[in-house]
Amino acid sequence: AWLMGVPFDCTPQSIIPRSFIAELIVHESFEPWLPADGQVLDLCTGNGSLAVLMALCYPDLQVTASDLSLPALALAARNLDRHHLSDRIELLHGDLWEPIAKQDLQFDLIICNPPYVNEQSMQGLPPEYRAEPREALAGGADGMDLIRQIIASASEYLHERGALVLEIGNEYDHFQKAFGHLSPIWMEVSAGDRQICLIEAEDLRH
Repeated sequence: AWLMGVPFDCTPQSIIPRSFIAELIVHESFEPWLPADGQVLDLCTGNGSLAVLMALCYPDLQVTASDLSLPALALAARNLDRHHLSDRIELLHGDLWEPIAKQDLQFDLIICNPPYVNEQSMQGLPPEYRAEPREALAGGADGMDLIRQIIASASEYLHERGALVLEIGNEYDHFQKAFGHLSPIWMEVSAGDRQICLIEAEDLRH
């Protein structure tokens, strides 16, 4: 599969690369928050495509990518090899913040395309989506189960002026209901300005 003109290996153990965060990476939309030689984490990396794009577009970045799924990480490792990036991207295995906490890491930018599809929408997914791993898509009753865990602890792993970037798909209303106390910056992508939000570390600490 191709994402922003870059080829990636795919297997049934991971979703096909299609994140709108990729558009923001190649258009260098994160520059106010991400120094050229900064540190970035791709949380829930899956096939590793966003981490690869980050490393390709920002040659001086330190890139870390993590996932709970060992098959997904094996696929990510293949994609790192394919693009000769195995020495630039560190892969970590574990549940959300667990492997990050173990190494006491902090980042300028954390990007994440987590499972966010609400349960009602899961029931109506077309066959090609249902063929993908459910755990990579399903986000609980309102789609926010994993996002709640991510937002609750993200500030611990961000530098003072860092930011968290989340893809939430069509769950804008559920997101606003769950996180009305936050002041996210909504990022414009080809699908509109309700798919990707950026939350600054200072906002997350309130």
